[in-house]
Amino acid sequence: MNTIKYPKQEDWADLLKRPENDITELFDTARMVLDEVRKKGDSAVKRFTKMFDGIEIGNLQVSEAEIAEAETNVPEELKGAIRSARENIENFHAMQKEGVRIMETAPGVKCWQKSVAIEKIGLYIPGGSAPLFSTVLMLAVPARIAGCSEVILCTPPSKDGKIDPAILYAASVTGITKIFKAGGIQAIGAMAYGTETIPGVFKIFGPGNQFVTAAKQLVSLKDVAIDMPAGPSEVLVMADNSANPVFIAADLLSQAEHGPDSQVIFVTNSEELLGKVEGEVELQLAKLPRKDIAAKALANSRLILLKDEEEMIALANRYAPEHLIISMQKDEEVAEKIVNAGSVFLGNYTPESAGDYASGTNHTLPTNGYATAYSGVNLDSFVKKITYQKISKEGLQGLGPVIETMATAEHLDAHKNAVALRLKD
Repeated sequence: MNTIKYPKQEDWADLLKRPENDITELFDTARMVLDEVRKKGDSAVKRFTKMFDGIEIGNLQVSEAEIAEAETNVPEELKGAIRSARENIENFHAMQKEGVRIMETAPGVKCWQKSVAIEKIGLYIPGGSAPLFSTVLMLAVPARIAGCSEVILCTPPSKDGKIDPAILYAASVTGITKIFKAGGIQAIGAMAYGTETIPGVFKIFGPGNQFVTAAKQLVSLKDVAIDMPAGPSEVLVMADNSANPVFIAADLLSQAEHGPDSQVIFVTNSEELLGKVEGEVELQLAKLPRKDIAAKALANSRLILLKDEEEMIALANRYAPEHLIISMQKDEEVAEKIVNAGSVFLGNYTPESAGDYASGTNHTLPTNGYATAYSGVNLDSFVKKITYQKISKEGLQGLGPVIETMATAEHLDAHKNAVALRLKD
């Protein structure tokens, strides 16, 4: 990790640059695959799965027998952990439900808003060396609470043509039965356009590699909605001398092991703590099975010493991290001053991995600085807000002249007539 002491604020922009992640050069490949999937459906999905992954697929849909077999292959301890995490995620997201409130904005003018579930949802779950069964819970649970009528799941098969058992079990306990062996660009295309086997959806959720990200961005231009723009995962840790350097190093490394393009930032006002964290990172890194991946991520990372708490807060808000850990004496007071972050973790005993798995909050969060404007996935991500209004005769008599005046000023006479004719009635 690179250590920087007391940088000037004018240098922060360069200091906080993320690793280069320009996916525009992938758009031509993504567009070609998407067009083929749109035209040729299942056959294109199977052909690209063989071309890119070296896997020959017969039936794209996972059978009931495969789901049942997967359940027997998941250890009981893991099953229990998945069920516990699901319950916490359910409790937190159910709390986000909003009731209908009707208000009278003026006498005889009633307005209200209602949340209506998006009917068709597609979930993309990465496979590979780290099959993210936890993401199944994070996306399927709120989709079910929201009342989405159809939720499908696409995930790439392994070399033997099977899906990771934990992914299938997580899908099963969240009520997803339509699961398909498809990954990469072809899976995004299948969900965007529909094929003979894979239904088309209205909104696609889930993380993926650069090709998946490129495909999601392209289909979002005119075909379907997506959850949010995505980039490599990241964490920023703020700490003072009340923090535990062993815990901080563990948090930094837990994020670094996601991938070589991940980024971790440590910010402190204690030079002594900075030195301890730096040493502890080296000690813990040597023991990690994924140390090669984590080491590459650490090359993009920073240890930053600042003069005071005020500067630390300003730098954190400038970076707008996906994950923000505040290990400080006045953690809640500091958190109140944070305006840009995907999810915030407070105190010495709240590791970021709690949010990744089981505390109840969602781990699908804005990266790459998008936390300045985007929220993480929540119940609202799976609904639309429809507004309603009902005006009585008396209500229109009061409101009508206001509408007529405004329509006249905008030279929209038909708008004015829609009111005037009613007032004459």
